[in-house]
Order: sequence, then structure tokens, then C-alpha cells
Amino acid sequence: MVDAGLTRHGGLSYLEIPAADAGRSAAFYEHVLGWTLQRRDANDIRFADATGHLIGRWVLGRASAAEPGLVPYFYVDQIHSAVERATVHNGEVVKAPYREGDLWVATLRDPAGNTIGLWQAFR
Repeated sequence: MVDAGLTRHGGLSYLEIPAADAGRSAAFYEHVLGWTLQRRDANDIRFADATGHLIGRWVLGRASAAEPGLVPYFYVDQIHSAVERATVHNGEVVKAPYREGDLWVATLRDPAGNTIGLWQAFR
């Protein structure tokens, strides 16, 4: 049965994220974004975000998005800490946190080379 929190018309609810090493990528997202992991085996690791509105898994054998087209941005409570955790967990800073209006924004590459963004309301 599908969780009702996932069935929001027009809502992003599922991601497949390319990975060279599913465990390494899973650890990155777990520590940077606080995602909950479900390990089915070494190469089948699923996730859910803290809200339960976004689920997915890491997939091997698919090209990463180092030269981004679509860039997903994830909200974080403390962007500077999140960027620091990203570098500790095999991520790379593309653009360090900077002000954009009333936001802090940063872009990173995950361990597989996928480009993602982080944002936080300026406080």
C-alpha cells in the first residue's frame, strides 16, 4: 500500500540517484540531509526524507549529473554545518554558501559527482 504522504498531486515524491558506490552515496545524504536509510543489501539502499514526502534509492550503472541540467535544491536548517558535513562525507563544494536575497544558497557534488543545491532562510 502506498503511503498517503506520497500521493500529493504534482508533488515530487520519488528520486533515483545515480551512484558509483551506493553505500558511500547513502552515507553522504544520511549525514548531510538527515535521510533515513533502509538497506536491503549492499547495492540496494532506499531512503526517506524527514517529512516522508520524498523517498527513493541509489542506482548503479547510471551516469551522474556532474554537468547539471536539473539541479535539486534541498532545504537545510544550518547550511554552513551541512556543507562541512558534505566535505567530511566525500562531497565537494562547487559554490560555498552565499547570500541570495533572504536566503543562503550553496551547491555541492555528492560522492558520485551529482550536483545538488542546499538552501536556508537567512537568519
